[in-house]
Amino acid sequence: MFQSLYKKCLNLAAHKSSNLYLSIVSFTESSFFPIPPDVMIIPMVIAKKKEYFKIFLIASIFSVLGGIFGYLIGYLFYDLAINIIEFYGYENKVENLKTSLSQGSGFFAWMSILFLAGFTPLPYKAFTIASGIIAFNLPVFIVVSLISRSLRFFIVAYLSYKFGELFTEFMEKHGSKWFTIIGIFIVILLGITFLIFKFNA
Repeated sequence: MFQSLYKKCLNLAAHKSSNLYLSIVSFTESSFFPIPPDVMIIPMVIAKKKEYFKIFLIASIFSVLGGIFGYLIGYLFYDLAINIIEFYGYENKVENLKTSLSQGSGFFAWMSILFLAGFTPLPYKAFTIASGIIAFNLPVFIVVSLISRSLRFFIVAYLSYKFGELFTEFMEKHGSKWFTIIGIFIVILLGITFLIFKFNA
């Protein structure tokens, strides 16, 4: 099934209404659809290099809007949300997080996890829905999602613009690993910065 959806997304990238389809895929991927927008971004940018910034913006904006929709699923439709969370195997982590947040801890940990989910190959949709289930701070959720999704899609669009097929080959072989490494590095850097400001305040 995933392979079939993957091929359909590649075909949509070549469609004359590819921008519309990219917005739909970006939106739905943040709440339930399994194929990430990167699958469309790369071939679209290679085919329309002058529009790489526009393609990046479409993916980022609609991904964040889809993330808000995923948040609302978690916040308003608990049973449906739990079914999706169980599909990805995160139900125990959500329960543990609810406990830690009720005890006054876990806020910055979840914020970091949410950033990693938006930036790396982790299933971002599971974390948008989980954020709604635990009623995580919505403005913070939107800001973190906007930063992580925009950063990821800009890197994908810009490198596709600069290196074309070479970047496609790199992503197929090493993409998941390098996005994970970069994401963890950014979170550690932000954590160190936070601690420096906290202890010098």
